[in-house]
Amino acid sequence: MPGAGPSVGIGAVLDALVEDHPDVTISKIRYLEAQGLITPERTPKGSRRYRPEDIERLRFVLTAQRDRFWPLKVIHAHLDALDRGLVPAEVPSGETAVVPPTGGRTDADALLPRPPLRLTAEELRAAAGIDAATLRDLVSYGLVRAHAGHYGAEDLDVAVAAGALVEAGIEVRHLRPFRTAAEREVGLVEHVRARTPGRGAAREAEMQRRAAEVAAACLDLHTALVRAQVGALR
Repeated sequence: MPGAGPSVGIGAVLDALVEDHPDVTISKIRYLEAQGLITPERTPKGSRRYRPEDIERLRFVLTAQRDRFWPLKVIHAHLDALDRGLVPAEVPSGETAVVPPTGGRTDADALLPRPPLRLTAEELRAAAGIDAATLRDLVSYGLVRAHAGHYGAEDLDVAVAAGALVEAGIEVRHLRPFRTAAEREVGLVEHVRARTPGRGAAREAEMQRRAAEVAAACLDLHTALVRAQVGALR
């Protein structure tokens, strides 16, 4: 989550960093911005305003340069991985390897917020343990969908489950009914949300609660029906 607190000017940023990094200057902060490592807000008049998370990001960059001797290319790749919800590998190479978020982060990384997972197609394929043809079919049949060129945690869950079925000998084209069923269940959730009485924040909270209950009930029903049908095969 973004850090709490108001945005500040570059002078206040310098004051916040100079004790731990005496060699930091306004010129260096602006250089790091020009390299795409931070993106401060701009006022209508064009002045830079730095959020608490911008300051922590700068602190990470300066520490990585001083203590890890990382070049900016490695730092940029490391931050890009964190920005996409990944756990970067601790490798001082030109391209920082990344893996899905299955473990903890370093103490320095923990200072930075963890955003929603965003995977490239190759990262999704590797994390799910599926081949390129299976991923192409999952995309073709609408089982996973990229948003702004990236796939989310839900897509990874789908790819992992679909990969297990493909491994068992089931073709991806036979998995389309799962998506159809899911869309119908979501329709039931939306129906319940629309019928929730009240207004304002209280209604929104009640809508979310009832939606979660209905979604859980749909999953329970689906699981029970599958178990019943499988039991009939014995």
